[in-house]
Amino acid sequence: MGNWIGRWGQSALIVVLCGFGLAACNSAGGLSSPDVTNAPAAGFGQISNGSEEEFIINVGRRVYFDRGSAVVTEEAKMTIKSQADWLKRNKKWLVKVQGHADDPGSEAAQKTLSAKRADAVMAELVSLGVSPKRVWSKGYGVERPVTDCASIECQSQNRRVVVNLRTEYDESAPQGQ
Repeated sequence: MGNWIGRWGQSALIVVLCGFGLAACNSAGGLSSPDVTNAPAAGFGQISNGSEEEFIINVGRRVYFDRGSAVVTEEAKMTIKSQADWLKRNKKWLVKVQGHADDPGSEAAQKTLSAKRADAVMAELVSLGVSPKRVWSKGYGVERPVTDCASIECQSQNRRVVVNLRTEYDESAPQGQ
């Protein structure tokens, strides 16, 4: 019995010493592996302050809605507050607020609901201090789904507003902007 404990103790000591040896090699630069945990997302390169990439990754541009509703939820308000704070710091950007729907009803009803959703998010942004001259909205109804599926959980991804950064006004912006 004593012999078994001695062998186990020697094996444990060897494992511990090897672990220290590998750690020393890694910290000395001998066998270190690259740090990919904090590397930028593929396709974005270096994220700079005030960039569109920073907005998309660190702030988020999507706000989701309950089925058949254009009421901004408390969760959505948190995202919109972050968007507004970022936009107030980065005044070079214009903002197109795009509403989408995937709810029961006709195509016309979907278009109306998506426009109401976009208007609700735009109103929140403006109420939080984003200049109304920088923001416009458009409802797309079911024209631009992000997913095509039958389950309610999946369809909910289409009930959204996307806050898109722009460098100039487009044809959907009100005249006089």
